Amino acid sequence: MNMLTLKVLDKNDKTICVSHGEDFVNLVCTAEYKEGDRIVLETSGENLYVFLQVDDALGEAFCYVTGNVSYYVPFGEKRICYSPKVFSGNRHYLYARVAREDEIQSYRNLALNVCDQHGDTNCYPHATANVETRGESVFAARNAIDGVCANLSHGEWPYESWGINRNPDAEMKLDFGREVEIDKIVLYTRADFPHDSWWKEVTITFSDGTELVQKLEKSIKPHVIEIEKKKISWLTLSKLIKADDPSPFPALTQIEVYGIG
Repeated sequence: MNMLTLKVLDKNDKTICVSHGEDFVNLVCTAEYKEGDRIVLETSGENLYVFLQVDDALGEAFCYVTGNVSYYVPFGEKRICYSPKVFSGNRHYLYARVAREDEIQSYRNLALNVCDQHGDTNCYPHATANVETRGESVFAARNAIDGVCANLSHGEWPYESWGINRNPDAEMKLDFGREVEIDKIVLYTRADFPHDSWWKEVTITFSDGTELVQKLEKSIKPHVIEIEKKKISWLTLSKLIKADDPSPFPALTQIEVYGIG
């Protein structure tokens, strides 16, 4: 059994509400969130597979948790990459549940994490990048693993994406936090043409030292890349070669990585 605690703290670390449970905990918060509030998941053990829901409108995430998790409720500019329904009102349903072994071994999109945020999260998968356009939330790397695949526009939700600020040396890292076995990668490149350009080639580097140079084309459809099974703990997207197109704005709407682990 693993003891789980969910609580909501204000900007001064004062507890707004709290709940405890063994392998499962749920919490109903009947307060309207204020800037600086954060949701905390505490666990008695480390390296746990956990279903975590920090907001009922956001939905659950299947996470690999390496320690206590702090999730900061977004406000202002940081809010516009989310649905306007999330974290709103004065009644919120949160929960965390330790995953069963059959769920851990299920074939799924290992990249998906609606709870991802900037910083050292202790919550995987986790997306980071060396550049995000103007530091704006709608162009953050986390947008590429939030499960939203709408790619026909750009900007506010549901058209958030990873934007590279026209930087040819842009690189995004997707860290799984543990070893996983994968066999397929799906890329949804942003397709707000003619505002957008696209990449004609990307390089995917894996933690096992191998690389895959993948050709892409102008498309609104997902690019499905099937590979031989490999065990990795992270991958990067880099060497993003832009197509010969007047637009300087290629971007990534979503990356999916399928496998087990």
